[in-house]
Amino acid sequence: MTNLTAVSVFILRGFSAVPELRLLSVAAFFLIYVAAAIGNISIVAAVTLDVRLHMPMYFFLKHLSLVDICSMSTTLPRALMAAMVGSEEISLPACASQLFAFVCFGSVECFLITSMAYDRCLAIYRPLVYGEAMSPQTCISLVLVAWGSGLLFSTFHTANTFSLPFCGPNVIDHFFCDIPPLMHLACASTDVHEATGFAASGCVIVSCFALTILSYVRILATVVQIRSAAGRWKAFSTCSSHLATVLLFYGTGSSAYMCPTARYSPLQGRLAAVFYSILTPSLNPLIYSLRNKDMKRALQKLYLQVPS
Repeated sequence: MTNLTAVSVFILRGFSAVPELRLLSVAAFFLIYVAAAIGNISIVAAVTLDVRLHMPMYFFLKHLSLVDICSMSTTLPRALMAAMVGSEEISLPACASQLFAFVCFGSVECFLITSMAYDRCLAIYRPLVYGEAMSPQTCISLVLVAWGSGLLFSTFHTANTFSLPFCGPNVIDHFFCDIPPLMHLACASTDVHEATGFAASGCVIVSCFALTILSYVRILATVVQIRSAAGRWKAFSTCSSHLATVLLFYGTGSSAYMCPTARYSPLQGRLAAVFYSILTPSLNPLIYSLRNKDMKRALQKLYLQVPS
């Protein structure tokens, strides 16, 4: 009988095989990680402490920032530590755990972004019933559904990936355990697993993206009916930050999981991962704080009160 777990340890290739580029990458990504952690933690603290931000839009933003912190912390600290100390081995259980956590946080973010689009749609299209429709109970329910769906989705992908036999080689050409490079190492046909994973990812991504697009179609149809230019701009400005997040999320992350393993390129995979696992969580705090006066005031209040 074939041993389906012949490989017990994987070796992560890291950010780059070139020593000079590796040191530069470690320094750059460490600074980005620290900045992203501070930015996202600041948003969580500001929304929690400032009563004026106790609204559905900021409730979802707080959870989005929390997910971004967790997502980056799942992959980047280990990769940075491995690059610095030169120990890039990762056990099979640790690799599976990392994949599970990363996919979970990524899918939760996808569901949260969809919920935020629905929230903005109701706020603009049905403002009179918005308060009742987006009650605290509804917001909590949407977040719980996002986390529950994320756990189910990541459980499926982890089982689908690690039910494949790995019997060598064991070098993952990536800086963390991700689905495409792992399937590339399997020593059996991945056609069924790849098709199943592609179908599951496609259903979730396409469904969430379609609901988001429908929400924005309704928002746009409502905005164009507003007579004053100032009114149109005010309505659209309330969802401009979220629209930027949508474009950033779907423009970087989705392509990585909708590409066949046979066409997987290690270099392109690493570059795509830098965008969807590092830059996207880093830019979200900037997107939501630079264009939002309420968030700016809350952050100023937060940091002015820190010394005291």
